[in-house]
Amino acid sequence: MSNELFMKMRVVDPVQYVKGVGPQRAAQFRKLGIETVGDLLYHFPRRYEDRRTCSAAAARHGDTVCLEGVVLAGQELKPRRGLTITKLAVHDGTAPFYAVWFNQPYILRQLRPGVRVAVAGKVDRSFGRVEIQVTEWEPAGENMLNTGRIVPVYAATEKLPQKVVRGAVQAALEAAGEGLQEFLPPVVLRRQALVELPVALRQVHFPASLAEAEAARRRFIFEELFLLQVALARRRATVNRTVKPFRHGPDGRLLAALRGTLPFRLTSAQERAWRQVAEDMQRPEPMQRLLQGDVGCGKTIVSVMALVKAQEGGLQGALMAPTEILAEQHYLKLQDILAPLGLKPYLLTGSLDQETRRASLEAIATGAAGIVVGTHALIQEEVRFARLGLVVIDEQHRFGVRQRAMLQEKGITADLLVMTATPIPRTLALTLYGDLDISIIDEMPPGRQPVETFYVPPQGLERLYERVRKEVARGHQVYVVCPLIEESEQLQSHAATELAAYLSDRVFSSCRVGLLHGRMRPDAREEVMDAFRRGVIDILVTTTVIEVGVDVPNATGIVILDAERFGLAQLHQLRGRVGRGHARSWCALVGAPKTPEAKARLRALVATSDGFQLAEEDLRLRGPGEFFGVRQSGLPEFKIADLVRDVKLLEAAREEARRLLDADPDLQHQENAPLRTAIEARFGFTATRLGIS
Repeated sequence: MSNELFMKMRVVDPVQYVKGVGPQRAAQFRKLGIETVGDLLYHFPRRYEDRRTCSAAAARHGDTVCLEGVVLAGQELKPRRGLTITKLAVHDGTAPFYAVWFNQPYILRQLRPGVRVAVAGKVDRSFGRVEIQVTEWEPAGENMLNTGRIVPVYAATEKLPQKVVRGAVQAALEAAGEGLQEFLPPVVLRRQALVELPVALRQVHFPASLAEAEAARRRFIFEELFLLQVALARRRATVNRTVKPFRHGPDGRLLAALRGTLPFRLTSAQERAWRQVAEDMQRPEPMQRLLQGDVGCGKTIVSVMALVKAQEGGLQGALMAPTEILAEQHYLKLQDILAPLGLKPYLLTGSLDQETRRASLEAIATGAAGIVVGTHALIQEEVRFARLGLVVIDEQHRFGVRQRAMLQEKGITADLLVMTATPIPRTLALTLYGDLDISIIDEMPPGRQPVETFYVPPQGLERLYERVRKEVARGHQVYVVCPLIEESEQLQSHAATELAAYLSDRVFSSCRVGLLHGRMRPDAREEVMDAFRRGVIDILVTTTVIEVGVDVPNATGIVILDAERFGLAQLHQLRGRVGRGHARSWCALVGAPKTPEAKARLRALVATSDGFQLAEEDLRLRGPGEFFGVRQSGLPEFKIADLVRDVKLLEAAREEARRLLDADPDLQHQENAPLRTAIEARFGFTATRLGIS
């Protein structure tokens, strides 16, 4: 590439053509997710170091400083084999100082007497002289990037040192600077007092002051959140303009019969949520609703009512769960609930035998299967619905955004109800589900007992096991959750098998001990669960397959081994397996937490049973990227925004997105064309699904 072209780069050009990069370094940049000039410019500093020059006379012992001066002389010392010390005498105009390098003998050739140099490092002030152990240096001059200024510190790799990244960013700014086009609307820039794009990019990378860096970072934080909020609002507007080719009438005979067969009355919170769902289903535009509530609040029956309403209208409903055991639990529960109505649910999972699978696929294709429960198997290409009108996604955060859309696309503009028993902090809900209406069930069914939660150190395990024996003697049942092993399900299952054998032989020999893990055959899993439900098993040794969906009212105790290995939300879900009947229940957290975060998780769980409060704490402890797992949840991988720290900017971005789209719903105004292009570029192939293409 010619020098002329170096000076006229576009943000979409490959990063290898940035001056000083080339193919080899481009490969290193790709490891950081940097493919283009634009990616490089948006590779923001993680932090800054203040390396503005001070004087040698003022440098204090132990400080990390930057000094600048003229080289007076140099020498090389070899105090022992394998160690070379290079020492330069430098004068900065106030006092002499010594710059020291280890095992870098080439320094003497590059920095000869009379050369002006800037060095950064830690000061050793002793015996009346100033010595600096150099970590970075460069020739002193006007365009220093690594010393003599506030210096950006980036995520980098061993083969891609900070100097190289800074040099590449500087070259990219020079080459693309004039072509950088502001895409945020002028009115938004003014209202939010934001720095314009070309200036902000230079200031975020090479600020003249920390205040300047902060102003630039604020612009890019707002930008990330604003683009997402506009995209979500456009997606929502597109759905709201879509008309369903079917209509749901008011609740009919089947729903009345369903209510009549339930052994309980819906709580006021369930009734409120149901009215919101029913009204959405009766509207001409597709429902897009998130139903969330704490463990055991009764979300499932609301989803069952929605499925029955769909079937009553001559449509099919599909419920997708993330695991086979949860899908099977839903299927069995639906069988019990729907049998008095003369309705039959169908199951579709990857483990079905060929004959059963073929029968289910045929029933789905002909419409004979009015209600279908399944796993990811539901979104396979061979699955064809006759008239899918309702999609229910359980434990939504375990599915990717695309998986949710793939099932919905199998329908005829299907209504969508997503559920989660992992309470979502408001900031995440605004971000993850900005295109959905939200219903919250914030009331527990009457008679639910609070669960006593306590911590047990390893040395207290024998006393805890005695409590388990007494619980069983009273006619109750107990879960023992195997320690979490992240590496593989096979290892996890093996560990659970060994634990069950040990507890059965050595600890609870007078009790009936069962085993449940994810690698068991579906029929074997169901056999174990059925035995536990019927009280044939006293103590169930299990992995986290029981995390959601398992409902055994007679189970009153749960022992979670190595509890510090589990996330806060997961611990809360596991605790939710008990306290489902009228007897007092308890949860024992066994472990030896070593990190402050692990200790904080266990303290929080002992302190409260409020899932929403725990979710806020979990978000604070782990950050949004780890709260659900970026890849699983579809949560954008923000480059600079932090949903905990930047909640006020998130709310400002939502408000600005609303005002913008109220004035220009389709972003057709000329001044909004750059914004439209930026959203398409930011969200790639999903732009069409977001209603922006």
